[in-house]
Amino acid sequence: MPAILAGIGWHMVGAASAASFYAPIAKVKKWSWETTWSIAGIFSWILLPLCVSFILLPDLRSFYLSVDSSVLWRSFLFGCMWGIGNVNYGLAMRYLGMSLGIGVAIGVTLVVGTLMPPILHGQYRELLATKSGLFTMAGILVALIGVALVSYAGHLKDRRISAGTRDFHLKRGLIVATMCGVFSSGMSFAIDAAEPMKASAIHLGVNPLYAALPSYVVIMGGGALINLSYCFIRLALKANLSLQRDLSQPSGIVLKNGCLAAAGGTMWYFQFFFYAWGAANIPQHISYVNWMLHMSGYVLCGGLVGMMLGEWMEAGGKPLCLQCAGMAVIIVAANLVGLGMAS
Repeated sequence: MPAILAGIGWHMVGAASAASFYAPIAKVKKWSWETTWSIAGIFSWILLPLCVSFILLPDLRSFYLSVDSSVLWRSFLFGCMWGIGNVNYGLAMRYLGMSLGIGVAIGVTLVVGTLMPPILHGQYRELLATKSGLFTMAGILVALIGVALVSYAGHLKDRRISAGTRDFHLKRGLIVATMCGVFSSGMSFAIDAAEPMKASAIHLGVNPLYAALPSYVVIMGGGALINLSYCFIRLALKANLSLQRDLSQPSGIVLKNGCLAAAGGTMWYFQFFFYAWGAANIPQHISYVNWMLHMSGYVLCGGLVGMMLGEWMEAGGKPLCLQCAGMAVIIVAANLVGLGMAS
């Protein structure tokens, strides 16, 4: 039981990092979003995974050469799948607004990313025929209710505080947000596909808490390919965007913006650093609960961060009550999953 509680706790730490990573990025001034996102991505998807793996592994190159090429390709391609979802994320925000867009996207990726790996492994009977599986299914259902409440509360808040989403388009937004949710679940599939890499790292003597981290070089490399290609193509083709212009700002601005982008990228990486710690404490036969805990924690911590930043001060009573109710429901969902693991 203590290990399970530790696992849930580390998942919440990772979710808090995920919910907070955009705060420093939002403070970047006089740079295009594409330049900022590229700098953050270079840190989160390339430099940090490589540096951590270099520290953990006795021989970086020989480790990846020893892994079956099919494992590397599946992990990389699922990472690319996640990258496509990440690109669609911005469109979901454009058409639905931030709160509603996040709610739909997270709800879809929570379900797809949690249920598909055990189904693909032929473990679907465990979800319906075992006590832990039934608790997990109940936790998913309750978590979705919590995500819906938080999303609706955020939608009401956005309507009261601002004029609403300028390009709001419900049908188009729901399609894009659903696509975002499905493709974003590629990270869950990639982590599942990379299990042999984790086993290889443990065989080399890497602490199980850190054993999943070398696989991030491959997984996040796939996401980096999609995200950076998207950003650099836009920077090259759009007349109003220029990487050279952004980096030609006064040195003080470049240094400040670079540090803020790097901080955001580092916080993004740490969500999956602590995801690995959480997963290491969850029993292997029910590893599918890790994604549900992470994504529901993401929504919960996002709500808490918003409150700490004062985003709800002018929202009014009803949205704030719905927000608190939704976060409470998500906490109940996490406890349901915890009870299932302990049973």
